[in-house]
Amino acid sequence: MRQGSHSPIGVFDSGVGGLTVLKALMSHLPHESTLYLGDTARVPYGTKSGEVVTRYSLKNAEFLLERGIKLLVVACNTASAVALPALSAALPVPVVGVIAPGARAALRRTRGGGVGVIGTPGTIRSGAYQRELEAAAGAEGVKVKARACPLFVPLAEEGWLGGDVPRLVAREYLADFARSGVDTLVLGCTHYPLLKEVIAEAVGPRVELVDSAEATAEVVASLLEEQMLLAPGGGTPAHHYFVTDVPERFVEVGARFLGRPIHAAEQVDLSF
Repeated sequence: MRQGSHSPIGVFDSGVGGLTVLKALMSHLPHESTLYLGDTARVPYGTKSGEVVTRYSLKNAEFLLERGIKLLVVACNTASAVALPALSAALPVPVVGVIAPGARAALRRTRGGGVGVIGTPGTIRSGAYQRELEAAAGAEGVKVKARACPLFVPLAEEGWLGGDVPRLVAREYLADFARSGVDTLVLGCTHYPLLKEVIAEAVGPRVELVDSAEATAEVVASLLEEQMLLAPGGGTPAHHYFVTDVPERFVEVGARFLGRPIHAAEQVDLSF
């Protein structure tokens, strides 16, 4: 299908977390139509090998490309860490991941060169944010403190966004970040924006939070403008959701991540 300014933006993730990226895209680009694919049958990606994640990512991209997307957003941090080169080489449309935008936004905001990164164990273990930060900082250098915060994902999905339990978990993970010279903290998982308030409380007021979802939306907006692919105003954008497993929980939990109701999601088969 031929792509043009009226074509939708494609977004994929392993599950519901990427809906925070979609939410940011809808906010920054209110005239754009979108297609979202959650590979809920194979979630999580973080425990799988890079080869397998790349294979899944290419299949996800193929599905969205067949539906005429003009740009692909890889909303999954794990897929962004390992599959971006293969996706960029294989697709005839621009591909944007969530790691580089988040890392570069942090470097623009840091005051003293101390940047923290929190994410899932798989993302932190990959070192993708650390490498991107160090490469982008160049000769100026950057001091990176990275930590996995695995309990944040189930807290976000269960809706435990405030109160004693998430507050204690955040404090346990993050209380030493400000003391270690970090002044900027990258939320390196798409679930973490839901816990922004307790994370901010745990690190203290001197540490600025960087939401990779917001940074990614800004990059997408600039890229579409540069390539003259921005959707014209005046029309009503369409948003469609696809999942690879039964959609009921996706619809229920996803509304919390997206900040608006998801009326329906279509189950599709991407088996090899």
